[in-house]
Formats: sequence, structure tokens, C-alpha cells
Amino acid sequence: MYKGKTVAAVIPAHNEELLIGRVIDTMPSYVDKIIIVDDCSTDQTAQIVHNYQVEFPERIYLLQHKINQGVGGAFTTGYKWCRDHEMDITVAMDGDGQMDPDDLPALLDPIANDEVDYTKGNRLFSGKAWKEIPRIRYLGNASLSLLTKIASGYWHVADSQSGYRVANLKVLKTLNLDNIYKKYGMPNDMLVKLNIHNFRVRDVPIRAIYNIGEKSGFKPVRIIPSLSRLIAKLFFIRMVQKYIIRDFHPLIFFYFLAIFLLGLCGPVLTIRLAIIWVINGHIPSINALALMMVTIAGIQFLLFAMWFDMEDNRDLR
Repeated sequence: MYKGKTVAAVIPAHNEELLIGRVIDTMPSYVDKIIIVDDCSTDQTAQIVHNYQVEFPERIYLLQHKINQGVGGAFTTGYKWCRDHEMDITVAMDGDGQMDPDDLPALLDPIANDEVDYTKGNRLFSGKAWKEIPRIRYLGNASLSLLTKIASGYWHVADSQSGYRVANLKVLKTLNLDNIYKKYGMPNDMLVKLNIHNFRVRDVPIRAIYNIGEKSGFKPVRIIPSLSRLIAKLFFIRMVQKYIIRDFHPLIFFYFLAIFLLGLCGPVLTIRLAIIWVINGHIPSINALALMMVTIAGIQFLLFAMWFDMEDNRDLR
């Protein structure tokens, strides 16, 4: 237990035979239950975990998927177990050994002290992150983090793709776990759903661990476009759920006008001016002025909407 709270660690594992033993061996003693979700591995991951389970039957639990469900699906299975077994605090850790157990108390303390409902590790806080994290992953993560700030409403949160997360029991009981995104977009989806329910979220600096034999599934060229579409969808879901259905805030009109002016009127006017230029060889000043006014108004509406959103969520930290 940790400060009188029961603690469980959920570890998804897909072909992690090289590192899963290290993750188990380095798990702090105050973690009461270790829930390893074998996501249809084809190597010896399940057998290795089973060997540990025989030695520590009251602490280590192996849950197995017959069909690969992705990292989000594996976390969901573990979350359900922790929810059903009334674990006070649930830690999410990857099975590749990239989460430093020494960072865990800093993630647990705000939850155990009831300061927040959800904490997540942030590898980008450190000035060393640029050197420690592979460049393509750093840039991809930073880009997705910026988009996630806008989509989730947690403007103080960065490193959106961090797999090191801690949730209290209320979070797991409130969220519809069956509706959580099953793949790499799960952390982004979780943040949006947490914001809709007004849960308090805090970033905690952690150390990045790389080059220990892990195999990354993060492929920026393939993942970033699909995640960007997901994040855009999540943004609209949050706007509707939080500011129309559950409550009302005028920022919804500011966002709508910004999208209308910058996403529709601006491009239409630009195309029209381009056609006029091709045909006449010049652009009437009135048309250029109209485009400038539309652009300026759209940017102003967008900035005001973001400001209102920041103010409305400033207490959720």
C-alpha cells in the first residue's frame, strides 16, 4: 500500500519477452498488484509472466487476449480489473522498461493526497529531453501535445503520448472504459474524456529511458496523420459534450466563427482572388481588404475562444 491506499500497476505486453522480467523485478514493493495484460504475444512473454506468477500468486496476475487489441485495448482490460477489484490507485506502465520506478512516488503523491484525480509523466519538462529522446519522436510528440492541449482543454499538460499515468478509483468508475480508444490515441482520448467530466489532471516531470532494447511502435509518418484526425474529432466531441449538452459557454460560438471564417470563408476568398489574378492580372483592393478582414476576424475569434477555454479549465490541475 502507499499512504494507506491500495495500488495496482497495469502493464500491457505484446512480444516483450526481453524486458517484461525487468519491469516486474523493479516494481516497488508498495505496489500491491501487478496486472500484466498479454495482448496476444507470439513470443515467450506469457510464459515468463506465468513463471513469476507461480512464485508470487497473490501479487502478479496475467490477463490474456486471444486477439490483439492494441495498447489501448490492453490498458482497458487492466483498468476494468482494477475497477472491479476496487483498487484505490491504478498505475499505467508500459512493458518495455521505459518507465523509471523511481519516478512513481512523484506520480502517486498528488493522487494519494487527493490533490488531483489523474497524473501523467512528462518527459519534455527536462532540458535534457532533446538529447535523450530520439529527435523524430520528440518532434512528433511535441506536435501531438500541442494539438491535444487544444482538443482536451488541459492547456497545462504536455507530452500527451506518455504511457506513465496514474488514476484514482473514481476516474475508472466514472469513465466508460468500453468506449476508450483502443490504439495509440488512447492517452489523447483519455484526456478529453477526463476533461468532459471535470477531473483534475497534473503533469509530473519524469526521466526518459531509451536504448535498453525496447522496440518502438511509434511510426510518425503513419501515426501522426491518423492521430491528428482523431484529435480533431475529439475536440468536437468535447465541445458538444461539455459546452452544449452538459453545460453552456459562449466560447462555442467563438470557435464556430473562427472555424467558419478561417476554414471556409478564407480559403474560398483566396481561391477567388487567385482566379481574378489569373484572368485580370491584378486583384481589386476591395477583395484583398475583404480577405484581410476575414483572416483577422477569424484569428481574433480563435484566440478569444482559446482564452475562454483556458479560463474555464484553469482549476482542473
